[in-house]
Amino acid sequence: MKKRLLHILFWSVLAAAFIGPGTVTTAASAGAGFGYSLIWALIFSTAACFVLQEASARITAVSGLNLGHAMQKKYLSSKPGRWLIGLALVSILAGCAAFEAGNILGAAAGVSLVFETIPTQLTTIIIGTAAAILLWKGTIKQVATLLGLVVALMGFCFVLTAFLVPHNWSAVFTGSIRPSIPVGAELLVLGLIGTTVVPYNIFLGSGLKHAQTVSEMRWGLFVAITLGGFISIAILLTGTAIAGTFTFEGLADTLSNQLGDGARWLVAIGLFGAGISSALTAALAAAITAQSLLSKPGDTRWQENGSWFRLTWGAVLAIGLFFGILQIQPVPAIILAQALNGIILPVIAVILFLMMNDTGILPKSRQNKTFYNLFTGFVVYLTVLTGITNFLRAATRFIGFELPGQTVILMLSTILYLLLMIPVIKNFFGKDS
Repeated sequence: MKKRLLHILFWSVLAAAFIGPGTVTTAASAGAGFGYSLIWALIFSTAACFVLQEASARITAVSGLNLGHAMQKKYLSSKPGRWLIGLALVSILAGCAAFEAGNILGAAAGVSLVFETIPTQLTTIIIGTAAAILLWKGTIKQVATLLGLVVALMGFCFVLTAFLVPHNWSAVFTGSIRPSIPVGAELLVLGLIGTTVVPYNIFLGSGLKHAQTVSEMRWGLFVAITLGGFISIAILLTGTAIAGTFTFEGLADTLSNQLGDGARWLVAIGLFGAGISSALTAALAAAITAQSLLSKPGDTRWQENGSWFRLTWGAVLAIGLFFGILQIQPVPAIILAQALNGIILPVIAVILFLMMNDTGILPKSRQNKTFYNLFTGFVVYLTVLTGITNFLRAATRFIGFELPGQTVILMLSTILYLLLMIPVIKNFFGKDS
């Protein structure tokens, strides 16, 4: 039992990575704006997250190659392949750095909810310094275990708050099993998927070193991600307490009026946990991604205590801390990160799908069965849809043109998906029976 609990704590680093201030905002906004009708989207996005993370971790557990090393093996020998690796690296590093300020400011916002007199700049410096010390002194395994405990505390606060708020549980159940997209909720649905299934998490899960068997890995990963999804649903349920535009302060005030001053503390601790855990994992994921895509055998600079590994997470953390002290969101950088992630997420998902069906990476006994492969393919299609939408949203904000209609986006996504699937189809029919 103790061993299983440790496995769950270890993989909770992935839940810590996708439950950040952005997820809190998106899920709570879904609850505030559309009640219980979008719970199904969180359930599906949690399942999609598990499918891709399990595939990435299984490749590492079976082949001994993390996703970045597997990409080097398959694509480094060709010029287009090297461009692909470079695009993946730039996209993920840019995304981690751009959103790091939001993570740190989110943690600081949690503190401000209960300690209003403490200057935000001071809180930001303390949070950034604490994160740097933890990453410098601790091993990846120690940081992962710590993040598991933070997720447990954060989850307790949000779940307790969600259950203290009165709900129509029949409507909750209906919203969980009946997919529907209310008018005006289209982008929010994709946002719920996009905030749960993110490209750097795929590299993070693949790059975490462990001595677990495939079954132990799968169990720990399943429980950790399921708990993460449950926490996201609890955040949505908490968001139903307010009406209109969501803000952290508005949520805290509403819950305090309904439940007493203790509710403000629950929201504050939950938000702080979401921010600090994502600040740690974003920096760590950037270093692990760069390590997997750039390191060569025997290169000590990319080890956990190596100079290049520390320089990478340090740069991401420093960028976030800089913008956090200035109390501004680096909007142009975030727009760029959204656009790059809109490109790279479907590409990484397709590469992952290719490798899962490649006997050069995984033996047939470890590859997906037919039904699971079909579901994985559907998940990959949704990453294409989410990626194109995020790319167009970023272009809309940057250039100013009107976002195409959903029909156009669906057509573009389907065409791109079919093009990306050509190698998968060829590989499938080319396998030995």
